[in-house]
Amino acid sequence: MRFDLTDLRLFLNIIETGSITAGAERSALALASASARIQGMEEILGTPLLTRGRRGVTPTPAGLTLSHHARVVLGQMERMRGELGRYAQGLKGHVRLACNTSALSEYLPEILARFLADHPHVDVELEEHLSHRVVQAVAEGVVDLGIAANSVSFDGLQTRPFRRDPLVVVTACGHPLAAGGGSLLLTDTLDQPFIGLDDGSALQDFLAGHAARSGKRISYRARMRGFDAICRMVEQGVGVAIIPEVAARRCQVTMKVAVRSLADAWACRRLDLCARDFGALPEHARRLADALQVP
Repeated sequence: MRFDLTDLRLFLNIIETGSITAGAERSALALASASARIQGMEEILGTPLLTRGRRGVTPTPAGLTLSHHARVVLGQMERMRGELGRYAQGLKGHVRLACNTSALSEYLPEILARFLADHPHVDVELEEHLSHRVVQAVAEGVVDLGIAANSVSFDGLQTRPFRRDPLVVVTACGHPLAAGGGSLLLTDTLDQPFIGLDDGSALQDFLAGHAARSGKRISYRARMRGFDAICRMVEQGVGVAIIPEVAARRCQVTMKVAVRSLADAWACRRLDLCARDFGALPEHARRLADALQVP
């Protein structure tokens, strides 16, 4: 069986993107070359690895088995690379990190900026997902590390505390929901127009799920690209928003917005860092995990 590392990386990229074309682009290969490599792998094994359909490709049972072993082999190569990097000038490597919206926008930019400045030969690839998808990606070996809300199950994974990350309601100062003290429930807000993040945001999908469980839906007047833009819309009385408290308090310094806590149990969340085994990570990934721990 003569599969090289390029074959294995290509196959994983195709599985993760669901497309031979996208997998070839991620692998920096021409489409014809990528197709020929996959065909050659299937011929060597004597069985199909992918099921081709109108919406892309999915792995066959043999393809799933190959993807598992490919991740093991490539992970071992990364560990070898990291350990040998100790003897070279500077640490080298590539880390894949999955996280939810809050971690991506509020906590990681500053932490990663320091880490990447201190490790100029280490690259970090970020992916945004809902927390349960983050955990799934770590468990399946698709990413090295994950940051997810502790409302999901981390069964089979090792975890470390990352940050507290409660969600709050943000309104204009003169808004009826701004009056009075105490906390609000999500259901107290669902008759109001909302300002939210772009479609596909993990946080908005998370909120939509809880609204649906109450038998209602969130009605959005506008979708913005970040929490600052959301709060500027809220400040003008366009709608209300539910965002992480750290973002709300930061915006409250320069904007006329009111912040009230959410009483729903799921809103009092914490973010945890997770890995299959912190001790088995390549050296560069272990360094990043250490940098991400609670200060």
